[in-house]
Amino acid sequence: MIKLIACDIDGTLLKGGDKAIDNAVFHEITRLQGLGILFCPASGRQYSSLRKLFAPVADSLYYLCDNGAVVFGPGSHGEILTKTAMDQRSALRLSREIMAAGNCEVMISGVDTSYLCPKHSDIVELVRDFVGNNVSVIACPEDIPEEIIKVSAYCRHGAREEEHGALSCWKDTFHMALGGGPWLDFTIADKGIGLKNLCDVLQINLDEVMAFGDNYNDVPMLELAGTAYIMDDAAPPLRRMFPKHCSKVEEVLARL
Repeated sequence: MIKLIACDIDGTLLKGGDKAIDNAVFHEITRLQGLGILFCPASGRQYSSLRKLFAPVADSLYYLCDNGAVVFGPGSHGEILTKTAMDQRSALRLSREIMAAGNCEVMISGVDTSYLCPKHSDIVELVRDFVGNNVSVIACPEDIPEEIIKVSAYCRHGAREEEHGALSCWKDTFHMALGGGPWLDFTIADKGIGLKNLCDVLQINLDEVMAFGDNYNDVPMLELAGTAYIMDDAAPPLRRMFPKHCSKVEEVLARL
């Protein structure tokens, strides 16, 4: 029996340049909650961004944020259930290396704020207006006033080039995951760790979880979930890893 649904956002519920989630998803979330099935967005996005996306049902959800680094409970001001911070000194060194890369911008994540040291103003507009994060512009990474939970490189020429380039040396220190398109994320946690932490809090077995994703940063979560769906347009290696495919999450939810 499914008790929890964990669902990626970008590339899974939001396709291409979509900014809004289809109302059919909210309908299914509400219906399933009436059956006792919980819903958890699982994303590289921060808490505030996810709450805006899920506004019609925001207070009733659990949230796996920043690729599993922070997990929030339900409510208008959800309680932090788990937090996995990076080693601050190492995270600052990584941030400096990203800034030194000619084609990259750095985004440093606290619990619910994205800290930017912009080389070009468009990164501020992207993170604040398109992604929907709380943004604070700082002069240098050392000015961040809280623990760092995620460091991201926005790679203007594509994240895969940097994944196998100068930043690849960090994969032995942090989890490194393609976040889709130009984003390359570094954390201590991953979506699998975040999901396991949430299931431990809720006392739900992992085989009672259904998960949806479309990208490589979803793999740890999909591998742990008892039922895992990969999107039809995911990369061929991912489609081979997970036999259940779908084009729309809400169509699968409607069958539960």
